[in-house]
Amino acid sequence: MKTIEQQILETIEKSEHILIVFNRTWSGDAVASALALRLWLLQNGKKVDVAASEPTAVSPYAFLPGFDFIKASLDNLRKFVISLNISNATVGQIEYQLDKAKLDFIISPKEGFFTNKDISSRSSGFAYDLIITLDTPDLESLGEIYDRDTQFFFETTLINIDHQASNDNYGQINLVNVNAVAAAEILYGLFQSKGTKLDAEIATCLLAALISETKSFKTANVTPKTLAIAADLIVHEARREEIINALYRSRHINVLKLWGSVLMNLQSAFDNRIVWSMIHAADFKATETKPENLDDVIDELIVSMPQAQVIVLVYEIASADGTKELRALIHSVKNFDVLYLVQPLKAKGTRASATVSLSDGLPLAAEELIARIEEKMRRLET
Repeated sequence: MKTIEQQILETIEKSEHILIVFNRTWSGDAVASALALRLWLLQNGKKVDVAASEPTAVSPYAFLPGFDFIKASLDNLRKFVISLNISNATVGQIEYQLDKAKLDFIISPKEGFFTNKDISSRSSGFAYDLIITLDTPDLESLGEIYDRDTQFFFETTLINIDHQASNDNYGQINLVNVNAVAAAEILYGLFQSKGTKLDAEIATCLLAALISETKSFKTANVTPKTLAIAADLIVHEARREEIINALYRSRHINVLKLWGSVLMNLQSAFDNRIVWSMIHAADFKATETKPENLDDVIDELIVSMPQAQVIVLVYEIASADGTKELRALIHSVKNFDVLYLVQPLKAKGTRASATVSLSDGLPLAAEELIARIEEKMRRLET
């Protein structure tokens, strides 16, 4: 019986044009792994594109090779073909005219003549014959890339590669290894099984994914295998210093000030398994930051508080008319489904990270939300 890795390699070998997609949160593991896979597929003579829903903030992974090739939308998935039977006549000249909402093709025969019966039309198949998803627990996590073309995802062969226990196994082929710390670790094994010689570009992308997912190897799930893979990637000239400088040594002073505001209000619940803080609109104004910068703050909390399983940041957004909107960013560190934890509130995002709108003001709304999350976490243990 063939292994899953063998099935994946054979499916890739039979494919001509491959699409790589990843979650709308643009996690570092997803972005860097996608770029590594793109380079590897190009090495193997495949046509390949990478696409993901438009990010909400500037990505720190723009330094990676191939980043500029990531598309924000899928264009021309299908082609409309107009066919002309030329068995009874030969073509002399072809022209077209565009008149507002109408496009006319003018075909002048060289010999013979054409009739309406000689014309037919059809929609061609999809532009891609294989989809590969990375670090994406379910198709809805792809965001607009999936929402706009759901039929494409259901009618095209799909390979699902992930390390999250919450993965829905939605592909025709699913390579989900919950013992891996990152999708990049799984890709590394796939490349090795093919006998690929890693170049510096692929090695740099894979190492960036590992460093991002483990917060520079500081998370509790780092294994000896992870470190061995990282060492081998450095042997293959992965540019570690460039990665560290881009991800961890380029924090803007304003973000550090915001980090200080979060620490001043930091609280915990459920035996320190829930870590949370409140950010006032005045904090954003004083530090000249935006809610998008809270992702950097969460990264710091994950590293600084390894016992935390769920991180919650409740924050105010001030509008031009002086009114304030209250939201919360909930992030799961230990594979909790945050969409479940905040039910029945309508959350937007993925199972790993989502935002909700709150009606009450600070600090009451924050306390009620934390109580709701703690109750759901306790239920999961009974």
